[in-house]
Amino acid sequence: QVQLVESGGGLVQPGGSLRLSCAASGIVFRVYAMGWYRQAPGKQRELVAAITSGGSTNYADSVKGRFTISRDNAKNTASLEMNSLEPEDTAVYYCNADGPMGWSYWGQGTQVTVSS
Repeated sequence: QVQLVESGGGLVQPGGSLRLSCAASGIVFRVYAMGWYRQAPGKQRELVAAITSGGSTNYADSVKGRFTISRDNAKNTASLEMNSLEPEDTAVYYCNADGPMGWSYWGQGTQVTVSS
């Protein structure tokens, strides 16, 4: 059974930082590209950051220079370090694993709220 479990969300003031983690099980983690998506109320889900199995990264323009995605293949985890958070970053953040043969899995999401 495949599971992606996100953690690390919460309430933070503008300018603050959070670190999200995604723990994966039931997949050969190292061959999967990992991504973080977010969905704000009334908006479509959007890609925030992604990292390939080889470690290449890409980011949404809105988070470049503030967010960093990483992965630890030994621990089957992917992380998203978020700095200089803005109210516009408020959303539910989802972990995604994208693998061979079109397999794709999602976590249940974790809420991030940026507010004073």
